[in-house]
Amino acid sequence: MSGRAAIAPRGIGTALGALALLAAAGAPGRASAAPAAAPDRLSATGLFADVATHAIARGVLPYSPQYPLWSDGAAKRRWIRLPPGTAIDGSDPDTWRFPVGTRLWKEFSLGGRPVETRFMERGADGRWIYATYLWAPDGREATLAPERGRRAFAESRPGVPYDVPGTADCRACHQGHPSEVLGFTALQLSPDRDPLAPHAAPPEPGSIDLAGLASRRLLRGFPAQRIAHPPRIEAPSPRARAALGYLHGNCASCHNARGPLSDLGFSLEERLAEAGTSAAVLRTAVRRPSVFRPGGAPAVRLVPGDPAASLLLLRMGSRNPYLQMPPLGTHVVDEEAIALLSAFVREDLADPHAIATLYP
Repeated sequence: MSGRAAIAPRGIGTALGALALLAAAGAPGRASAAPAAAPDRLSATGLFADVATHAIARGVLPYSPQYPLWSDGAAKRRWIRLPPGTAIDGSDPDTWRFPVGTRLWKEFSLGGRPVETRFMERGADGRWIYATYLWAPDGREATLAPERGRRAFAESRPGVPYDVPGTADCRACHQGHPSEVLGFTALQLSPDRDPLAPHAAPPEPGSIDLAGLASRRLLRGFPAQRIAHPPRIEAPSPRARAALGYLHGNCASCHNARGPLSDLGFSLEERLAEAGTSAAVLRTAVRRPSVFRPGGAPAVRLVPGDPAASLLLLRMGSRNPYLQMPPLGTHVVDEEAIALLSAFVREDLADPHAIATLYP
């Protein structure tokens, strides 16, 4: 096992620490009163027709984002259910609006056994309910986790703890973006999937994608040309596309130009509503000084041709609680992503033709 996969304390970093505090107290522009309570058992959320056999309920649709979030190697399954007769408002192609009663689930498994299932539901007041359910060892039911989550509930590999997040942790990530639903977007559900995307699982039978949402009339107001020509990240090489997609899927929920951390001037979000988004992303990263400057570490986010001098890669490759990125939900460095991003910085960003295309 790599030394970078060793046990490390969980920490949240300067900027995300502030965001977590905002989430716990009620982020600006969001009501801070307690939302409705989640059921005590996962079986009461409507996911299963039969929880004992894990048979999924009718009307619950599986989906698979093409740029999934790294979670220390946990395998994931995801589902969504819209109330009958409703549809997602896609008139803003980058910030979909979900009807009241929308439910989403994400199951995390380690070693072939489900460990936790995270749940979101949009309440009658428009706010999202967040809950996490912990699976019993026999896999026959999952019960509501404590509000603060559970540290070291399992191991992602021998000797490496796997933490279950608390409600404030969930809000810290999900409320970093104007849409609190992450991973269920036009780009993530595009039928034009990225074959080099790290850790992307092939969609299971019956999975919904962008075209399926449109054909079932579950998505309204979304630009028709984006259905006919599914969204993809435009990049000069397959590796550049995968690298930018990984940053979008793993970092842009917080590092975007529209959320609480916009003052950092660092956006990794690929937006459909704006042409030349990849160039705009790199303008906030390439040769740009970082707001966060740990002593003795590089001070520039990305240095073309030099991964070792790029702070973004240093933080991705650390599990020091004061340095690591992402700051929550991981004890293990994503070595596949480090290799991809290092090659992107070393070769694509150093190639005059590629840099002229990506970063004019």
